[in-house]
Amino acid sequence: MTQATDISSTVDDSRAKRTVIILVLAQAFLGAQMPMIFTIGGLAGQSLATNVCFATLPISLIVVGSMLSATPLSAIMQRFGRRVGFMVGSAGGAIGGAIGAYGLYLNNFTIFLVGSFLTGIYMSAQGFYRFAAADTASDAFRPKAISYVMAGGLASAIIGPQLVKVTSQSMVIPFLGTYLAVIAINVVGSALFLFINIPKPEAPKDDAPKGRTRWQLITTPRIAVAVICAMVSYALMNLVMTSTPLAVVGCGFEQNSAADVVTAHVLAMFAPSFFTGHLIARFGVEKIVAAGLVILAGAGAVALQGVELENFFIALILLGVGWNFGFIGATTMLAGAHEPHERGRMQGLNDLLVFGGVTVASLASGGLMNCSGGNPVDGWMSVNLAMAPFLMLAGGALIWLTLRPAEE
Repeated sequence: MTQATDISSTVDDSRAKRTVIILVLAQAFLGAQMPMIFTIGGLAGQSLATNVCFATLPISLIVVGSMLSATPLSAIMQRFGRRVGFMVGSAGGAIGGAIGAYGLYLNNFTIFLVGSFLTGIYMSAQGFYRFAAADTASDAFRPKAISYVMAGGLASAIIGPQLVKVTSQSMVIPFLGTYLAVIAINVVGSALFLFINIPKPEAPKDDAPKGRTRWQLITTPRIAVAVICAMVSYALMNLVMTSTPLAVVGCGFEQNSAADVVTAHVLAMFAPSFFTGHLIARFGVEKIVAAGLVILAGAGAVALQGVELENFFIALILLGVGWNFGFIGATTMLAGAHEPHERGRMQGLNDLLVFGGVTVASLASGGLMNCSGGNPVDGWMSVNLAMAPFLMLAGGALIWLTLRPAEE
């Protein structure tokens, strides 16, 4: 009987493993556009905006676009399947890159912002890769599937910033070459989704369970804490990362140094994914999320010690590892807390809330960095101090979940 169960489990996960391979490739290649845009978005915005307080607004608009796209994309995937949703995301990335390039060509900040907003459609679609990895996976393979897909970002961490070095000054108009490269990445990379094979969810029958409402889902303790921890992990990572290129350059280092710091950060975001799933399986998801929050706090502490280049590298590496543990852990917690027929409703709501928090963080990042002090050092200190209350919120929520009586 045990042997039959093991064989069945292997057969069930064969499709999931093929899906993971495709999603890892998508995360690696298509995902390269995100570190590219996050490296130069604030610098390009600073060159176009009339007020430096709005330098990071392009990145904020990407996150706003991602937040507003989450629910519609989730509904599209629920109705038409993951492939269609991912294709829509790549189309948004290509169109956003084209409009962003046009804004740079015209030296028009408004048009550039429109392109940034549409780029958010791709960012939102990429966020669903982790959920797609779990769709056909067994309970045992699910955390590993999510973790492996996130690990695909390791390659994007190398590809993206290196492409920035090659393309950012390749044309007369700074950064135009980078946005043209973004268009090509989306067009070519979207072909990967032709090979994805995730069954489209069946239309619910009349007598099928309707599932919980969005309010009932979000007020379920385990789901609520998972969402809070995901929001805080992602928002704080974005808060600090968005300001990093401005801080590095503002403190007297070269643009290539900023790209190298971002590379180290994104490597740290995804490299732990090779073993995060195993750690979750061994120690439990709550402990890994807690470790992520502690490491995020450590990143802020290192950043507050000074603005030498090594401080930037160490702080951003810790920021990446903390995000990995916190976000993958929260995603795993959420994936196991709702039923398949609630997937479209809950996943869209989760990403709406997560990217809503990231939107606020990215908007605050530029203001804290450029307008909260008289120089880049003061601004950088303000950015990192802002992490503290939110880490306490997430940590408190996680402790509350751990200490509350187990439900029947």
